[in-house]
Order: sequence, then structure tokens, then C-alpha cells
Amino acid sequence: MKNLLFIIVFSAQLISCQENVSTSDFTGNETTYDLQSASHYNISGAFTLKEKRDGTTQVVVKLVGTSGESKLPVHLHLGDISTPGADVAALLSPVNAKTGTSETLLKQLSDESEVTYSDLLKLNACVKIHLSDVGVERNIVLAGGNIGTSVSKSIENGRTGFVPCKSE
Repeated sequence: MKNLLFIIVFSAQLISCQENVSTSDFTGNETTYDLQSASHYNISGAFTLKEKRDGTTQVVVKLVGTSGESKLPVHLHLGDISTPGADVAALLSPVNAKTGTSETLLKQLSDESEVTYSDLLKLNACVKIHLSDVGVERNIVLAGGNIGTSVSKSIENGRTGFVPCKSE
């Protein structure tokens, strides 16, 4: 009986250790930015950066108010939300409209330069989630917000302060 009890306790500790392995991938550093509605669609949410021990950053977008089967493009732009013609710093994984979520492991920007969690916190940037990546709907920004050093800049005029992305 004692041997059976020992095996049960040992197995429980082993399982507990295995569960801690997955959470140890992260340093514990995490920053969340609010995303606000940028059009007549009632969509808002959060943009979260999570530092990983391997030097990458997990970027999580969680939107409220989306539905359907669409994949909504997510762009990280240089400059704040009202910067006209802002360059795309990184294309992130699209938001699944059905779940309202997107996850991206980010280790480099579009210009192929490496970027860390602390670099992103110092970046003058914003994030925009679009209705589509083609046609006139690509100019419709559903939600967005300033991140990094841009977060201290207020978004004047509410959603009219959002400017469309630079056309390629």
C-alpha cells in the first residue's frame, strides 16, 4: 500500500513539473495595450506582448465584436495611429474573426532586422486590424491602437484620427 501511495505522489509531482516546463518558456514580462474601434464596426480589444526566454516575443491580439469566417489582417506600423503613409514594420498573423484571436511569434521586422520584447516597448509604433488585405476593404481599419513609445500620444478625434495604411 505504501508503494502505491509513493507511486501516486511521485506521478503527481512529475506531472506538475511537466506543466511548469511550458510556462517557463516565458520570462514573465508582458505588456498589454488597448485597441479601440476605428470604424463604424463595434470592434475593440487588446494587443499583448509576451517576452519569451529564446528572445522572441509572442504577440497576441484578442478582439471583441468579430464574427464569421474571415481572416482579418494585422499590421504593425511605424509611427502612431494618425501617421499618414506609415511603413509596415511587420505583418502579423491574421485575426480569426470567429474567435477574435491572433498569435504571432515575432523575432524580426519586415526589413529583416531582429526585434526583441524590449525593442518593441521602445518602438514608435501602432497596430491596425483591417477588414481585408485586398480591394477597398483594405482601407477599412476595424480596430487599432498605439504601442511602444506612441502609447503616450492620444488618438485625437477618436476613430476619425485613424488613417488608412500606405497603399502598396
